[in-house]
Order: sequence, then C-alpha cells, then structure tokens
Amino acid sequence: MTNQTSAEMKNTNVLLTGATGGMGVAFSKLLLKKGANLVLIGRDKTKLQQLKDELLASDKSIKNGVINTVKVFVVDLVEAKQRAHLIEYLTTLPFEINLLINNAGINQLSLLEQTSESEVNRIISTNAIAPIQLTQALLPILLKQPCAQIINIGSTFGSIGYPGYSAYCASKFALRGFSETLSRELADTDVSVKYLAPRATNTSLISENIEQLNDALNTHTDLPEVVAKELLSLIKQNKTERYIGWPENIFVRLNALFPAIVGNSIVKQLPIIKTFARVSLR
Repeated sequence: MTNQTSAEMKNTNVLLTGATGGMGVAFSKLLLKKGANLVLIGRDKTKLQQLKDELLASDKSIKNGVINTVKVFVVDLVEAKQRAHLIEYLTTLPFEINLLINNAGINQLSLLEQTSESEVNRIISTNAIAPIQLTQALLPILLKQPCAQIINIGSTFGSIGYPGYSAYCASKFALRGFSETLSRELADTDVSVKYLAPRATNTSLISENIEQLNDALNTHTDLPEVVAKELLSLIKQNKTERYIGWPENIFVRLNALFPAIVGNSIVKQLPIIKTFARVSLR
C-alpha cells in the first residue's frame, strides 16, 4: 500500500452502524484501508472489540505515516437513551463525523400471517425507524461540516415487493423513501444523502432457508467485499442512488414502470417461496 492510497480518505470520519455484520466488517476494512477514521457501533461489545483489534493489527497505513483512529461504541439504536449517549460520546472525539453509514439491519423470511407482531416491530424499528432517528440526532453535527454524507444501506427489496419478506420490504421501502426525501430536503446544504441497494449478499442475514430459496430460484449472491467496493464508488460519486447487480437493477426500473410484468413473474415463483417461508418458521 502506498501513502497516496492509504491517505485517500484521511479527512473522512465515519460513523458505521451494524459494524460487526458481514457487510459492516467489509466496509470497515476497506474504509480503514483508504485512510478513514472509524467509529464502529453495534450491540455486541465482544465482537466490536475483536473487530477493532483485527482492523488495527492489519492496518498497514500506520507504517506509511498515516495513523487511523478506530473507536467502538456499544449501543442499541432502537433505544432513545442509548442514541443520546452515542451522540454525547461523539462530541468527545478529536474529530467530527462527516460520513454516516446506516448499515444495521435484520431480515426474516416468513409469510405475514405467520410472523409475530414482535418480529414485525423488530424489523421495522431496526431497519427504518432507528436509522431515521439516528440521522435526525446526528444532523446538527453533519450540517456543521464543510462537506458531509449520509449513506443508507437499503436493498433491491426496497424497490420490489417480494413475497415472504413483507416486513423487510416495508422497512427498506421506507428507508429508500426517507433517503430520497431527505436528499431533496438538504439540497441547499453541504450534506449529501445517498442510497445503496445491494442484492442478496452472503452474510449472517442469509439464513439456511433463505440460502436454499436463493439456490432454488438461482438467485446470485454477492460477497460483502463486492458491496464494499460499490459503497466506495458511491461515496466518490455525485449520484444519490446505486443499485448492485444485473438483472436486479433492471427489474427495479421495470417494476417502477410496469409493475404488473414484474408481479406476474414473481407470482410464478410463489409456490417455491411459500415452501421455504413456511419451513423457516417450524
């Protein structure tokens, strides 16, 4: 690694949610490699510390004279008091956050009639309400920066309603709508709002039954490192949205223009989807 590469994002101070998940780890490694300072947050103290140790042990930029900061903070973003403690902690750092990546999320394959009320609440709260409220709390800090970004990690299912994922799709549709609206709301500021939509990605969110469904439908699954590279591209671009994968990005656009065509195609898969959705609840 050269000095130029490791210092590419030396003035970027990142707050990353869901840091210990598959995509979070990949994001952390790539952003640190590019020279960013990281504040990694999650609910598992042990996993966060392990990730921090791993990142610092592998950080070659220190040898090139660029010292990265990696901080960790344990927080459940659904809880208002814990979010407030996080914001208070951020004010004690020697740098101010100028890139918020709302990455934390959960998934579940199940038919709505067989999904508990608590699970619906958990998915919607984690995937949509928590990132909206965290963004709201952090916005005063971001607005003070000469240049700042908010990147919300969504999903192809934030644009295409898919059977077996009703709560998940609802949460990602909400996150996409929030991103679009806030982007326009902040258009006269120095804060950019962007939305990254991965397709199926090989992380812990892919349960055995989801994996089996993807295999049955011949659904391509990306590695987290692929998504991390797409994230980096989005950070550098002026675009507000980036969809990953073909034919998924074509289906997103087709669904927006001709939803019946995409709907008819998906309905043909319904017997297979229901088989794996019911199995996941046994």
